[in-house]
Amino acid sequence: MKPSEHRFPTEETVQKASVILKALADPTRIKILHLLSQEACSVGHIADVLGMSQSAVSHQLATLRNVQLVGYRRQGQTVYYSCKDDHVITMLRQLIEHAEHQEEKS
Repeated sequence: MKPSEHRFPTEETVQKASVILKALADPTRIKILHLLSQEACSVGHIADVLGMSQSAVSHQLATLRNVQLVGYRRQGQTVYYSCKDDHVITMLRQLIEHAEHQEEKS
């Protein structure tokens, strides 16, 4: 291809993609998203499953909320978090499968 024939996403799109990748670059956030891809969960449930404090989970959820990867709904006094972006979940599942495949090759 000639240099003039290359097409790139807009700078805004590239920046947004970078922010999402930074949010995914944390093992705890990957675990949280993986869990939320299976079911909506409260902070307490996530903390129990991952063996973390509720405040640590809340901190990670805030990061995921800030990049619009998770949403929440209030039911009574409990807040349930869920995945908000199916594209990212598909990518995350493929990434996990890829990592598992690499482990098998080792």
